[in-house]
Amino acid sequence: VRRGDPGYYAGLFSTADFDAALHSGEVHFGTHLDVTSYAEGVRETHNPSGPALPAVVWDFYQNGWSPRLPGPPASILQEHFGSMAGANTYLTPPGTQGFAPHYDDIEAFVLQLEGKKHWRVYNPRTGAEVLPQFSSANLTQAELGEPVLETVLEAGDLLYFPRGFIHQGDCLPDAHSLHITVSSYQRNSWGDLLEKLLPAALQMALEEDVEYRQGLPMDYLQYMGVTNSDAVDARRTTFMEKVQRLIKKLVDYAPVDAAVDQRAKSFLHDCLPPVLTRSEKAQSVYGFPARWQDGAPCDVDILITKDTAVRLLRHGIVRLCNEEAGVMLYYTTENSRVYHKEEPKFLEIDPEYTDSIEFLLSSYPNHVRVDALPCETLEDKISLATLLFEKGILTTKKPLVQV
Repeated sequence: VRRGDPGYYAGLFSTADFDAALHSGEVHFGTHLDVTSYAEGVRETHNPSGPALPAVVWDFYQNGWSPRLPGPPASILQEHFGSMAGANTYLTPPGTQGFAPHYDDIEAFVLQLEGKKHWRVYNPRTGAEVLPQFSSANLTQAELGEPVLETVLEAGDLLYFPRGFIHQGDCLPDAHSLHITVSSYQRNSWGDLLEKLLPAALQMALEEDVEYRQGLPMDYLQYMGVTNSDAVDARRTTFMEKVQRLIKKLVDYAPVDAAVDQRAKSFLHDCLPPVLTRSEKAQSVYGFPARWQDGAPCDVDILITKDTAVRLLRHGIVRLCNEEAGVMLYYTTENSRVYHKEEPKFLEIDPEYTDSIEFLLSSYPNHVRVDALPCETLEDKISLATLLFEKGILTTKKPLVQV
């Protein structure tokens, strides 16, 4: 996408921001920053140990090596794509290339922030490389055909390539390059869903259908197996027909919705907590003005009434799951910004509150009055709304306490 405005992404990130990150003293080689090079067909990583001090990093850069800042998952993009999303920043010196040709297991969006970069993109070489599950090793020029796209990105431009498309980018001699690669849809295929679904379906079939528990033929080892695969034997035909029929019957036992819920549960554990706007913060527990004043805490009580208008903070931050232990509401608002630093966050929900959670989900983004929640008593409605507000899951239409 060619932007007419080279400053389209101005303010998103810059080399000055890159430098400021180095001067913060919180960037370490290998953890927060990698230095790479690609020359004469060899791709190398040059990470010393310890903090990434500005003098060291900029010396690497002057010598033609490329620093990369791996970014954290992007909260708003996670909600949009319904899968993990990340953002890495790449700074490349003029006339150099930081990475060998390769393909990735993610959908990639390249946002050119400063300078220029020459890109070549190639089709997947085989059917097995179309939408791959895993990224490739480094490839050589001899393994590539002709590019399907060759272009120079300038500040403000956007380039997209899907999983499996081989790509390489190098800097022109007259300009450095700073770009961000936004990535998403890693391990988010039908096959990844079936990895969870099929074992669950088989377990249910074993419990509910005696045919799956019947013993194998006593002599099946004599006519089945690779050694016997070319043999003409009626027993092989019968055996294969039985296997095919049992596999087809698994569909009847497949807990599709439960498997989707389990993927959603795992996704919510992976996610960053939501990034709040100023108004969202003011209308949530995160902006609640409890404080110490005149020798005592004040404005502590959360006074939700039947007339309070509430809604979910975001639609994608919760998932209601029916599990053996009960009804669980998984949520992201208390997640750490460090990946998997803590266990998944959830509330065990009384089954009578399930309709109210579903009502809040279906009502989003509209606000609803607390007394509209389909609980049995007003006390239950207020209790549930207060609990969800305290966990950051609900916001109110107006701040509960005017500051």
